[in-house]
Amino acid sequence: MKIGIVVPFSWSFWGAVVEHAESQAAALEELGHEVRLVMGNDPPGQFTRALHPRVGRHGDPPPNVIPVGRSVIVPANGSLPNIVLSPRTYFRIHRALERERFDVLHLHEPMTPAICTATLVMARTPLVATFHASGDLGWMRYGGPIWGFLIDRIDHRIAVSERARESQNRWLPGEYEVLPNGVLVPEEAPAGDREHRIVFAGRQEPRKGLQVLLRAWPELRRRTGLRLTVAGADPLAVRLLLARLGVSDEGIDVVGFLSQEELTETLLRSKALVAPSLGQESFGMVLTRAFACALPAVASDIPGYREVLDESASVAVPPDDKGALADAVSALVDDEPRRVALGEAARALAIERYSWPRIARRLEEVYEQVTDRARAGGEARAA
Repeated sequence: MKIGIVVPFSWSFWGAVVEHAESQAAALEELGHEVRLVMGNDPPGQFTRALHPRVGRHGDPPPNVIPVGRSVIVPANGSLPNIVLSPRTYFRIHRALERERFDVLHLHEPMTPAICTATLVMARTPLVATFHASGDLGWMRYGGPIWGFLIDRIDHRIAVSERARESQNRWLPGEYEVLPNGVLVPEEAPAGDREHRIVFAGRQEPRKGLQVLLRAWPELRRRTGLRLTVAGADPLAVRLLLARLGVSDEGIDVVGFLSQEELTETLLRSKALVAPSLGQESFGMVLTRAFACALPAVASDIPGYREVLDESASVAVPPDDKGALADAVSALVDDEPRRVALGEAARALAIERYSWPRIARRLEEVYEQVTDRARAGGEARAA
């Protein structure tokens, strides 16, 4: 089967949806399918630097990526995604669909312009869509009346969590299957014998709560002697945040964007993941990524994380409470047998619930169902 995965964001800038789509493509290729990713790309150069202050991956995308336009930063749902809005995108997508002749298209955040909405207009193949975002989704108040009717083109709707389903159903009522984000599971991940280090992995956005962790850091460092790796966030933005908070960078390693392999290596070396998000999370993808590496998590007790947090594998803390965060992390790293037990349980949980092979097989079933229905409908009309 030839599958097109359509993403409204740029390959050049890491994010949960981009990571999800790339891992989905790899898992489907393992099952023998031919897969292409249709998405944005921001090649290196002065123009990209002017539009995007943060560092991305500005090399050539892999051969299975079909780039259809540059992106711009658009504030949405408490985040700063890199969305492709160029009018030229429409014509590039048209050419790609005509050339590739996909058997099925899988859209991520399908109501996001311009890549996904253009695909909904032009595609003549069965369409599957995954909805990631949760929360108020206030932008749909304006987008819904203009292009909300395109939702009827979608043959099968997927939400990554119950919270995402509820959020989408408010604006786009219908039937959604809840299918969680998949996660890369390393072949080996011993829970013990780790560096005396914790890790934060995420963009430098207020909703991710890095400022809470940094406020707790002086006390946490004093109690435990830990080191902290800050991954994914722009190094300059982190330095400015430290200066604004008046917090020393002693013991903090700011490593910026990491490739999938580098992030996995970082998680495998650490003793705990700290995820102090404040809200507007639909699924704890960063938590499952840590779980797969036998890494327990200390995470905020917020609606977007509750479907993933499990007391056998993680510790929940009140959001925006630096004292509770410092206490929880200290208690975890001071009790190595408990930390190792949580890490082992976390990995077992990731394999059981979130491994990509399992999720890819379910997606394969969905693709077969929608293509079979489309084929039957075509035969009925012909008759």
